[in-house]
Parts: sequence; C-alpha cells; structure tokens
Amino acid sequence: MTRMTTRRYQRQSMAAMVAYVALLLLVWPLARTADGLTLKMLAALAPVVPMLWLFVLMARHIRDSDELEQRMHLMALGVATVVTAVFSLIGGFLATAHVVALDGSVLVWVFPLMMASYGIARMVLVQRYGGEPLACAGTGIPLYQRLLLVAFLMGGVALVAWTKNDMQAWGVFCGMACVFAVFGVLLGWRRWYRWRHRHEDGEHDHA
Repeated sequence: MTRMTTRRYQRQSMAAMVAYVALLLLVWPLARTADGLTLKMLAALAPVVPMLWLFVLMARHIRDSDELEQRMHLMALGVATVVTAVFSLIGGFLATAHVVALDGSVLVWVFPLMMASYGIARMVLVQRYGGEPLACAGTGIPLYQRLLLVAFLMGGVALVAWTKNDMQAWGVFCGMACVFAVFGVLLGWRRWYRWRHRHEDGEHDHA
C-alpha cells in the first residue's frame, strides 16, 4: 500500500472537504423535497461519505507517521474526544432541563468542534516537543491556509442557504465559517509575526 505522505494527505483531505461542500449544496437540500424515505435518507447522508473518507485518510496518515508524530496525533485525538464529550454532555443536560433549546441541527457542530480541538491540541504538543506548530512537515500546506480554505467553503454554503432563505442552515454554516476564519487569521498573523522577527534578527546579525 502506498505510503500516505503529508502532501498527499493534505491534497486528498482538501478534495474531501470540497466534495463535502458540493454535496451540501447540491444533494443535501433535496432531502426536504425528495419522495420516499429511502431517497430522503440518501440525500441527507450524502455529505457524510467524504467525511468518512477524511477519517480514513487521517488514520492512514497517523499510521505512516513516525513514532513521535503518532504519539502527538493520538494525544491530540484524545484531547479532542474529551472536549467534544464534555460539551456534548453539558449540552445534553441543559437541553434535557429545558435551560436551552437545542434541536438536531446542533449535531452538525460536533465534527468542527472535534477538529478544532484536535488542531489546537496538536499545535500545543508540537510546540512542547520543540517543533514549529504552524509548519506542516516541510512541504505541506500551512495550517492557516487550510483553515481559511475551509472557512471559504463554509461561507459559500452559508451564502447559498441565505439566498434560499434557509435561516437555520445559514446560521449554522455562517458560524462555522467565522470560527475557521478567526483561527486561520490568528494563525496566519502569528506566522507572519514570527517571520518578521526572524527577518529583523537576521538583518541585525548582518549589520
């Protein structure tokens, strides 16, 4: 089996995200108008397929990493699992007690919450072990660019939902886009800030 390099993993994971957004725009809305339970289920679950492929890619990427990378990936996944479980538990108790009103659409936030927790935890671990938290194994795509791309895709879904006057979907995907955009901008600014200081230090050394 071909080794899952960082570049290949990032390229295929981005393709999975694009497929996810395309299915959300083109197929998922049909679930409300399709005739028959089977067609409704197929249309509603279509966006899940590229996400399942994304999980497979992640598993293969972790498998093909070295021992230190595997350790950081698995520790970050553990943190993400705990964070997601805690927020789900809190939300469940609050909804059951009728403190907050939650419906099934809140489940759409589970995956972004888990991925955001995983990404933050992994950056902290990389920095702890002396690596560059914003780098991606040499030739990979910088994390802030990937986050901004995801924000752009989610924003596209939100825009389509707004044009169709679907305020519920608009709120969900607009929120997702804002979260990913904020993280992307912050990480991009941090990367630029560090580059500027290294560049200034290099000029001082040559002076």
